[in-house]
Amino acid sequence: MEKKLKKLSRRVNFFLNKYLSKFNSSELIVSMKYGLFSGGKKIRSKIIFDVGKIFKVNNKELTTLAASVEAIHAYSLIHDDLPCMDDDDLRRGKPSTHKKFGESTAILAGNSLLATAFQILSDNSFKVEDKIKSNLIHFLSKCSGQIGIAGGQYLDLNYEKKKVSLSKILNMESKKTGKLFEFCCVAPLIIKKNKTNLKSFSKIGKDIGLLFQIIDDLIDFKGKTKSVGKKTNKDLKKGKATIISLLGYENAVKYTQQLKKNIFKSLKIYSNNANELRETIEFIIERKK
Repeated sequence: MEKKLKKLSRRVNFFLNKYLSKFNSSELIVSMKYGLFSGGKKIRSKIIFDVGKIFKVNNKELTTLAASVEAIHAYSLIHDDLPCMDDDDLRRGKPSTHKKFGESTAILAGNSLLATAFQILSDNSFKVEDKIKSNLIHFLSKCSGQIGIAGGQYLDLNYEKKKVSLSKILNMESKKTGKLFEFCCVAPLIIKKNKTNLKSFSKIGKDIGLLFQIIDDLIDFKGKTKSVGKKTNKDLKKGKATIISLLGYENAVKYTQQLKKNIFKSLKIYSNNANELRETIEFIIERKK
């Protein structure tokens, strides 16, 4: 799996490097690239390719989708690390973007990466119909804004040191993390104009996102800073509202197992065509060990 992720990472990073080279005259490019190419497994990109394989979407289109998602993801991490947000000095074993370049530059770099995602999808080099481009941009904008990543981050901060119900935690995590995973699962279907499977893969994407977030919380709870590449045990110190804080560690693990069961049940009809996606889901779960 690691080899597959590295190969995919090289492909997506090559695309992003080439695309951003058009804007090398901008003083922000250095800080943008720092946040964008800071490592990471490219799991979101992998899911795009996994779903694309099921529905036979060509690799060039999938690479464009993956590049736009990685730009969104990088923007969200840069902003997430800011002192006014989660105040993290480390990201993937390196100083966070705001520690390297300053807060104002980090904010502007994040904003620019958000804009870059939509530039990529609207670019003339992306050879799909304008209607498809419009649908992709509309969907990704929803996943990134007030009903997606930004809205989820607001709730995450607002729920600190408060007693929060399970339904509210699930809603927060589905926005903060689940929405972008939903896009990863739905975008290949939008390209294929496949409305039949849209609803089921929307749900699969949300479940994968929730699974990913709970595993992330489990890693924070028991992981070590050196191996994880960022400070751990932050959620407990800050009084974050998580599945773990509400249900406990063991029940959170059981929750991930149920999510996996639900996802695999939904994928059953796709037989061996969904093996890559199943493998990726298993990899997400193994991250906690």
